Amino acid sequence: MAQMFINGEWTDAVSGEVYEVRNPANGEVVDTAPLAGEADVEKAVAAAKAAFPLWAKTPADERAKILRKGIELIEANAKEIQALLSAEQGKPVFEAAGELHHLLHGLEFYAGLASKIRGVQTPLPPTLGKNVYGMVLRRPVGVSVGIVPWNFPLTLMGTKVGPALIAGCPIIIKPATTTPLATLKIIGLLNEAGLPPGVLSCVTGRGSQVGEKLISHPDVRRVALTGSSDTGRRVMEIAGPDFKRITLELGGSDPMIVCPDADIRKAINGAMIGRFWNAGQACLAVKRLYLFEEIYDEFMDGLLKKVANYQLGDPATRPEKPFIRMGPLHTAYQREEVEMQLEDAVKKGAKVLIGGKRPDDPALANGYFFEPAVVVDVPEDSKLVTEEVFGPVLPVWKVKTIEEAIEKANRSRWGLGSSIWTKNLVWANRAIQEIEAGMTWVNQIHYGYDELPFGGVKASGIGHEHGPEAVDYYLENKSAVIGGLDWE
Repeated sequence: MAQMFINGEWTDAVSGEVYEVRNPANGEVVDTAPLAGEADVEKAVAAAKAAFPLWAKTPADERAKILRKGIELIEANAKEIQALLSAEQGKPVFEAAGELHHLLHGLEFYAGLASKIRGVQTPLPPTLGKNVYGMVLRRPVGVSVGIVPWNFPLTLMGTKVGPALIAGCPIIIKPATTTPLATLKIIGLLNEAGLPPGVLSCVTGRGSQVGEKLISHPDVRRVALTGSSDTGRRVMEIAGPDFKRITLELGGSDPMIVCPDADIRKAINGAMIGRFWNAGQACLAVKRLYLFEEIYDEFMDGLLKKVANYQLGDPATRPEKPFIRMGPLHTAYQREEVEMQLEDAVKKGAKVLIGGKRPDDPALANGYFFEPAVVVDVPEDSKLVTEEVFGPVLPVWKVKTIEEAIEKANRSRWGLGSSIWTKNLVWANRAIQEIEAGMTWVNQIHYGYDELPFGGVKASGIGHEHGPEAVDYYLENKSAVIGGLDWE
């Protein structure tokens, strides 16, 4: 039975209640986790508050040293963590390995950044006196909370833990109810590396009982969420009245534009990974594909051959080449929602070229499997366009000009990521300047880079994770004016 980690200790819920964590590939119980309540939240926040003064004064190099030791411990337990993540989330083990690698890279990036946080010193007008100058000090905000979703629980936990720890902020992680196990393992290892009690805790349970209590707690000053746009709106409602510092990385409907001069083979691979990685369950995923009519037939022929290579099955196994393993969707509800969205599009005239149904194999009947689909002639008012599609369904449209492609790309209430595939620098720069998204890739797969700030516009959120900019949300500026120290 898994336990939470609060104030430097493994612990059960105060109530003693637990819940089951099930494998979405077969419905079997992986483990149980504590079903926390308000009393557990109070314990975690009190511990973080008590730890804050000491951690805030801990030298940056010492924070980085502890984080690097934690990275070593995680690496030593990599196979166990990957298997646990695959079992609770449903992604193939090789994808779980990729997620863990991303987590470790991010933590190493922030460990290296710890000693590079800078303030400002500036001369002030001489009317204030001789040799008067101002300083801007960077101080940690205080007790922080990270709300992490189920689709990439490790990397999206790391984008909150890394910046918080090096900034000097204690942080409490609330994982998704369905994916707490690998997160708990990693948080335990980071604490084993030498973090003081209360600096990094993890509380498991329902969002309505744990997440909202953490967000609304008066001693919590910083909240970072990755989740749906509706959940982000709720976080703003709770945190706003107390002026808490928040970042929200929310939903997306990323457009991908492929131009006539693109490297078609690479662009097809980009569409495959961008749409079907993690069974399409990613905010940052290709959800709308726009192909110039000159290369439409060639691209679609290659794409459909590649998609046909996906083989649904046990995420813990790998099929023979050239087949590619795809695991299940994460929950029954998730699969039903994707089915409903696809059915709505078909009723309005869309055509499914491949996949788009539950597998016939009775061996997969207990899992939430769904065949990856490519769809054309999709009406703009269908749910495949107007809603975020969190599953392996790729709608494709034909376009004639770069103007048409960008205009259609911007027909969305979301603005998270986007990409254009071209060797034409004029078109590439137009896309960078004109597509309404927080990030645009040129000839690259949709992927978050730890070195660059990442965040969305419109309904895709506010603020940034990744990059040095992510640390800013865990720091506050304190201005000071220094005078009366004349030495002339």
